[in-house]
Order: sequence, then C-alpha cells, then structure tokens
Amino acid sequence: MSKYDYDLIVIGAGSGGISAAMLGKNLGKKTALVEKNKIGGECTWSGCVPSKALIRTAKAAHEIKEMHRLGLKTIAPVELDTDGVMDHVRSIIHDIYQEEKPEVFEKLGIDVYIGAAQFIDAHTIKTGGKTISAKSFVLSTGSGAAIPDIPGLADIDYLTNENLFLLPKLPESLLVIGGGPIGVEMAQALARLGVKTTIVQRSTMLKKDDSELVDMLIEHLRREDVQIYLNTKQKQFKKANGDIILVAENDELGEFELTSKAVLIATGRRPNVNGLDLDKAGVAYTQDGIKVNNKLQTSTANIYAIGDVINGPLFSHVAEYQATNAVQNAVLPIPIKKKVNYDWIPWVTFTAPELAHVGLTEAEARRKWGDKTRVYRQSYKNIDRAKTDVQTTGMSKFIFDPKGSLVGAHIFGNHAAELLHEAMLAKALGKSFAKLGSMVHAYPTYGDVVKRPSIKFYVDQLQNMFLVKIVKKLFSKK
Repeated sequence: MSKYDYDLIVIGAGSGGISAAMLGKNLGKKTALVEKNKIGGECTWSGCVPSKALIRTAKAAHEIKEMHRLGLKTIAPVELDTDGVMDHVRSIIHDIYQEEKPEVFEKLGIDVYIGAAQFIDAHTIKTGGKTISAKSFVLSTGSGAAIPDIPGLADIDYLTNENLFLLPKLPESLLVIGGGPIGVEMAQALARLGVKTTIVQRSTMLKKDDSELVDMLIEHLRREDVQIYLNTKQKQFKKANGDIILVAENDELGEFELTSKAVLIATGRRPNVNGLDLDKAGVAYTQDGIKVNNKLQTSTANIYAIGDVINGPLFSHVAEYQATNAVQNAVLPIPIKKKVNYDWIPWVTFTAPELAHVGLTEAEARRKWGDKTRVYRQSYKNIDRAKTDVQTTGMSKFIFDPKGSLVGAHIFGNHAAELLHEAMLAKALGKSFAKLGSMVHAYPTYGDVVKRPSIKFYVDQLQNMFLVKIVKKLFSKK
C-alpha cells in the first residue's frame, strides 16, 4: 500500500493541467487535479476560447460589410447591432465548460479539489482545508497579464484579457497597449465590430514573426482602419470628461495625445508562481517562472512544471506537449527521460488573414548562413482558390539552409495555420520539402501556396545535382 494519497497530483487545471491529469489516469496512476478557480484555466475563460469566438463574430460582420466584393448588394443600408456580441462569446465559454466541470473528471476517476494549493513539503500540499500527498507533482498554474509601469495607469479602469470578455457591451473606442498576438487579434476583431481601435507599441509589432510578412499584416490592418503607432513610448495616462487620454511620444510626431473610452493592456504575461509556498518543497523559481531542466523537472526531483509557469513558448499546444513529456517522466519507471524540443513549435496569430510560422525567420537564417540562405515565396494573388474567394492578400515563404534543409516556414494568408502543418509534417517525417510537390493536391485549394514553392525547390535541387550539371554542360557545347 502506497504511503501517499496519490501517485500524481496536478496543480492547475488549464489546458496543460487537464492533459497531464488525463494522461496520468490513462497510465493507471491514481491522480488528483487541483484548481484555484475554475477548471479550463485561461484558455477556456479568458484566452483561446473567447478570443476565437469574438474573432469569428468579427469575421461575419466584416463579410457582411464586404459582400459587394462578391457581387452582392443590399436593398437598404445594413446596420449591425453588436449589443449581443459579448453575451454570445460568454455562451461559447459556457458550452465548452460543460465538458470541463469537476464532475466530468470525477466520473473518469480523477479526484478534483477546488482551492489554492500550498506546499507543506515536497510530497504534501494543503488545499481547501484538506491535506493530501503524492509521489509526484506536475505544476501547471499558468500566467497572468503583465502590467507595465506607466504613470496614471493604476488610476484608470483598464482591461486585460482576463476581464475584456466580461464587458456587457463593446466600447465605442479602444486603445490597445501592446503589439503582440493578443493585442493585434483583439484590435482587428473589435475594429471589425465597429470599435474605433488604436494599437500603441513601444517597438516593432509581432517581433517573433518574419518582418516581411508582418509588414504585409500591418498594411492590411491599416486598410481596415486599425490605427497603429509603432516605436512609440507610452508616457502617461489621464482622465478627462469620461475619456481616457494617453500621452505618447515617438520620433515622427514628438509628444501627442490619444483619446479613447477604454484601454486594453496586452503587454505580455507573468508566471503564476506566488502563493504556492514553493520554497517549502525546495522548488527553485524567480518571478520569471519556475526553473526546469530539459525533462521539465524542477530542482526537486519528484516535482515537474509545464506551461506558462515555466515561461517557455506561451501556447496551449505547447503546454499539452509538455504535459505528455512531464507526466511520463514523472510516473513511468523508465531510465531514459523524455526531453522537450522547442525548435519546431508553430506560432499563430489569428488575425484575418492569419499569420503563422515555425522555425527561423529569414533574418535569423541570414545571420547564420548569409547569402547561402535560400528563400522561396508564393503570393496568394496567383492562387486560383484565393481568387475565387476574393482572399488574395498574403504570401507563403519557405527558408532553407545551404544544404537544402527546411529551417523556417512562414505563411500570411487565408488558412495559414492549417497550411503550415503540411510543411511541418514533411519535417517531422524526415522528408525533403521537395516531396510535397510530388504529392497530388486537390484543385482548387489553398494548398498551392505550399505545393508551388515545393516544386520550385525540387527543380532547383535537380538542376544543382552533379550529373545534371554534367549533362547540361555537355549539351551546351553541341
């Protein structure tokens, strides 16, 4: 009989924590799931789910306004009533939560504890007035919105992703502070729903993405009336006559003011490390996150950590990937532990069109290989399916090292997130990018933005083969 109550306790029930608990149970381990607030975490309540629901509604609104591009006209002017938008978003959250209620996991044999967790020692925690123990732990407590130090910010009722979706109605106007994925996605979605939206970013926008495609996205957003101020310092917030005023400054305009009814802070995330009494368990951490090795093991051998709390790539799909590795390392008696590898992790900004990438940007590749870097592009303007859909904004871009290995894939355009997986699959299976061009693609589809560069790459590879060069040289002499 075990001296512990559980084989595995997972602390934090976001996407990573849920995956960890489910895997622990499926591996035959007695498992408990501890959550401070509501199961589902940020992804369900203030991240992936509500943001994508809002984006979908915004897409519908935009298509109605743009229907003339498809040969449709309205008999009378069309006005959209957006008063029910946030209620709709919350209804989607409610529907998804029905599959994440504590009783759902209890029926599966996972014990659920609702309450903050605090370590007593490396094998014991207290939560909700109870003390429970486990042989192993997985920490998945996520992150919260990082709030910048801007004078006057504390004096206004600013929004973050954590309370944006609680608004009863959409604001008339919105200042978005931050040019990362969250800020850019929400700025476009709300602008499409009639909110006068402005992005203010201290540096460049979407710094992890390829700059050529980011520039295309910025141009597209501005065409949709999203105001964008880059390399702009946010100096001070103040209130006047029911408005919020931001005093800003950049090299082009000097000091100037922007006025809005609401402000959304989207300047990054901070790991949730406080309140766990990690010191009592011997777990090393800083305010930047819990420290783990490449096996996701903390400084205490039986405790592992995943997701936003370790401040790696902050994505739900990464947390789920980490959960799979961490749980196996924690509970299986295997001598070789599974290591995580973040070299080929997809990044997606769900604007319309989407911006997706994996691997190195062109700039990163050129820093390593200079002019020996090879780049293949395909514009959406020359794709038949994009023409039929009147969705010709975009470009795919594939980057190779001097040996012809795919080191980066970038797509800005319709269905970019799904299309990216085709290039990723070739890489995962150890196949040359050229193989994709030999595969029969259905016509007409957006798959051509991957297929055509693959064919170009194959032709170049063929022409550079030694025997082909010899044959061409011989024929050229005749």
